Amino acid sequence: MKNTDKLYYPVKESILSILDIVDEFVIALGDCDTDDQTLNLIQSIESNKIKVIHTIWDPIKFPSGSEYAHQTDLAKSHCSGDWLLYLQSDEVIHEKYLDTILKYCKFYLSDLRIDGFLFRYKHFFGDYNHYLNNKGWYDKEIRIVRNHSDIHSWGDAQSFKRISPFIGNNYLIKENTKKLNVIEIPADIYHYGWVRPPKHMQIKSKVMDKMYHDPLSIDKIYEQKSTHFNYGDLSKLDIFQDTHPKVMLSFIEKMNWNSELHYNNKFKLNRELMKHEKWKYKLIARIEKLLLKNKRLFAYKNWNIVNSNSIPFPKD
Repeated sequence: MKNTDKLYYPVKESILSILDIVDEFVIALGDCDTDDQTLNLIQSIESNKIKVIHTIWDPIKFPSGSEYAHQTDLAKSHCSGDWLLYLQSDEVIHEKYLDTILKYCKFYLSDLRIDGFLFRYKHFFGDYNHYLNNKGWYDKEIRIVRNHSDIHSWGDAQSFKRISPFIGNNYLIKENTKKLNVIEIPADIYHYGWVRPPKHMQIKSKVMDKMYHDPLSIDKIYEQKSTHFNYGDLSKLDIFQDTHPKVMLSFIEKMNWNSELHYNNKFKLNRELMKHEKWKYKLIARIEKLLLKNKRLFAYKNWNIVNSNSIPFPKD
């Protein structure tokens, strides 16, 4: 975490969503600005399970977004459990999945053929009633791993891999890495990273772009952009018809940017198209939904799925 509160992350809600089922909750908190209230939010939870590790971010030493992986590894190095459940500050788990998570962790604890568990994803976009479910947005990712020293956060903290030998800052390498053997758990991660007031969304995008590219160049680029992010036509997105996690309800009630959202294409999209807005990805998404029952074509896959026939799944 860094400036998590001022960038409108549901940080407290993310923590509370799994606090009941973990033995400890380790947080790597970076060098936040003086006007950021992230630490105060964390302390307001008043739980002796929470352990804050204060860190310094160095995107020069860890370029192209790999500082995120570095910070994840720092938190991981202070964990003492058998299984590590990893959440980013905009990820929340619904309470209906907590028993399932515990069941899987207990059932496979002694089966060392399993390195971790794969979760499905719901990417909310613009508001809390629409989500993205098509090409260009990962539909699954590893979020539970064993507490093994050779398992590291990888890339820009998108995923995890075994990396051996691990040399300091080689989070972006592919050599000497191994995909984890995982089982898909029937549970979703609710990702709220793209639900913010448009002004906060633009600021957050700028902050993240600086982690991947030259900050001075990014400043110049954003000088030419609107100060408010344009979410585009939300009417073409999937409608969310389930419930949000209970811990999110008061955070959702703060939403006050409905007037800045669009539900038709009769407006000027003053930015480059995102992947899900390009005709190629729209076509692929339509094929996946209508012909393949939502099975992904050419999907991102940074893991090895363990054959369910070789290892029994836990039963209710």
